[in-house]
Amino acid sequence: MMVAAEQGRICALVAQGQRDLAKVAASHPDLFPDKPFDAALFGNVAMAIAFGAPWCDPAQLRITNRAVLWGFAVDWLIDHEARSRDEIDRLTTRCLAVADGAPPESDDALGIFLAELRDELATVPAFAAYRDRLREEIRKVLAAMAREWDWKQNAGTLPDFAQYLDNAANLACTVVNVVHWIHTDDPATLAQLDALLAASDQVQRILRLVNDLGTYERDRRWGDLNALMLVSRAEVEQRIAELVTEAGTMLEPLRDSCPVQADYLARQIGFSSGFYRSTDFWGVS
Repeated sequence: MMVAAEQGRICALVAQGQRDLAKVAASHPDLFPDKPFDAALFGNVAMAIAFGAPWCDPAQLRITNRAVLWGFAVDWLIDHEARSRDEIDRLTTRCLAVADGAPPESDDALGIFLAELRDELATVPAFAAYRDRLREEIRKVLAAMAREWDWKQNAGTLPDFAQYLDNAANLACTVVNVVHWIHTDDPATLAQLDALLAASDQVQRILRLVNDLGTYERDRRWGDLNALMLVSRAEVEQRIAELVTEAGTMLEPLRDSCPVQADYLARQIGFSSGFYRSTDFWGVS
């Protein structure tokens, strides 16, 4: 009974997170069209965050959920809506200007949403000291997504497996974690931010490959890249196993200094490993 009660509490976090994301999407209709940004996507995002940090309350997870949604918006605009590299470069320039504190342009829906996230995060004392770290992670995400767009324009320039995996920032996992850690404003966590970021990048690589195993057919239909287009499933699974072992080694010393955040990263691996066995975040096939 106690286990079920705890699971019910986590599901309540999911429900509240999903409702908030639906409200956000409704207030930015140009950025979040009904397809592919449907209720399934909002629920899946809220579920991943709630099960990754079940000790948090809805207020603590609100901006983390919204940061994930921003990452999905970037992914959609670059992967599926952009028609030229110049368009992507302009998007990148606008987002980085907002990250630096500039007001968004009136017609820049993505920048307006990012400015809302930035301004909410700025109410936390830690933001002033760590805003440059957040800006750098935003830059990495935008650069990684642009790099993948370039790869897809010419089949002759496809990366090898190592290059593909090195571009895992296009998953926008670590940038969300930085938002979460700054918003948490916990001194013990922030004191270990460098080590946490390194571990997060390792987790991000794992999630990139776990995602690919679960989304290969959709990626083929959508024209997206996938590790299974570069190497065999056995090679991907072997690399995941190696990365998980390496991540465990990186997380072990963090369990003494910031055990909650070490658990947070480990739970991301566990959740995604189960989730992608049968479904995907995007709400359309």
